[in-house]
Amino acid sequence: MNKTPMANRKSIVLAGNRNAGKSTLFNKLIGHERSIVSDVAGTTTDPVWKASEIIGFGPVKIVDTAGIDDIGVLGAQRVKKSQEELKEADLIIYLINILEIKDISETKNIIEAFKKKYSDKQIIFAINKCDLKDKETLNRLKDSFEDVEFISDKSEASYERILSKIIEKLKNTEEEKDLLEGMLEAGETALLVVPIDTEAPKGRLILPQVQLIRACLDNGIKIVVCRDEELEETISEIKKIDLVITDSKVFEKVGKIVPKDIKITSFSILFARQKGDIDEFLNGARKLNELKDGEKILIAESCTHTVSHEDIGQVVIPNLIKKKTGKKLEFVFSYGKTLPENLNDFALIIQCGGCMMSRNNMMNRVYKARKKNIPITNYGVVLAYLKGVFERAVY
Repeated sequence: MNKTPMANRKSIVLAGNRNAGKSTLFNKLIGHERSIVSDVAGTTTDPVWKASEIIGFGPVKIVDTAGIDDIGVLGAQRVKKSQEELKEADLIIYLINILEIKDISETKNIIEAFKKKYSDKQIIFAINKCDLKDKETLNRLKDSFEDVEFISDKSEASYERILSKIIEKLKNTEEEKDLLEGMLEAGETALLVVPIDTEAPKGRLILPQVQLIRACLDNGIKIVVCRDEELEETISEIKKIDLVITDSKVFEKVGKIVPKDIKITSFSILFARQKGDIDEFLNGARKLNELKDGEKILIAESCTHTVSHEDIGQVVIPNLIKKKTGKKLEFVFSYGKTLPENLNDFALIIQCGGCMMSRNNMMNRVYKARKKNIPITNYGVVLAYLKGVFERAVY
């Protein structure tokens, strides 16, 4: 694995009306023509993204979107997809076509309304295609707008200004905390328990395992890796273990083998701490005791994959909940970026570990659940609860 995972990249989303020059800037930022550029309004339909590297900052994900003024039934669907990308952005670049500015006050109102709607985001406002206006008009507009960049598709200097602004704004975004922050320190030893089953990709480790190994190496933490079958033997051979990190599926087995004086946690719990609100997830798991017959539980995954008889989200967790609660419950499954429209239907949301999600993605889901007063938890936390190691596991 030689690339920074998408979940660890800051997301830059280009927004604005149709024909504002988003695709031209997108192509410029990624260094080649990926988005189709045309004078025809509405050329970009679905969001287009590319992983890239910005010198002076680091790895990013850059997203080109459809115009937020798109019309018609299909247009409304495109706008919805654009809005989904904006909700998950770390930085928004909002472009305004200078030819569309008919009334300065109206444009200012549009800018203020957008600021208010996305008040939790870093935003760069830029008036584009400035080469199409005379110098006098341009100077008058510059005097009227504060904190707005004036750029031109044809100007390398204005591109460099935008790039500098991007780096400045990205440095103001929230830093994602380290996976092992507060759990282990340099020089300590982590024992990773990695079961190999039908869901494990042949010849590879899954992303959470890879990311955790890298986090240990980055922090000077010694790593020992074994399967659950060799756990007892491994513990007897190692003099000092500071933390056992296990796959959630074998939490119960690991909890019985690991001595009480050694701390245990799971890959999923560590991702819950890094990307979400761990206290919210702990409270959410406790709500399992309050579930009633007929209630719906949403199992939310951030990616799609084939399902086996050992699938953690679709098989293992629902079966354990039914056994633990003895209730007749309905399980609904969602995949990808979006949750179902009507969250009021659900008594509980159980979110996957989130290895494919950024902190922004995860916290958007937490905020949605909080707003609807619906408890939310995650795979690792709920499995710790269901497998009897909830009080022992460290969070």
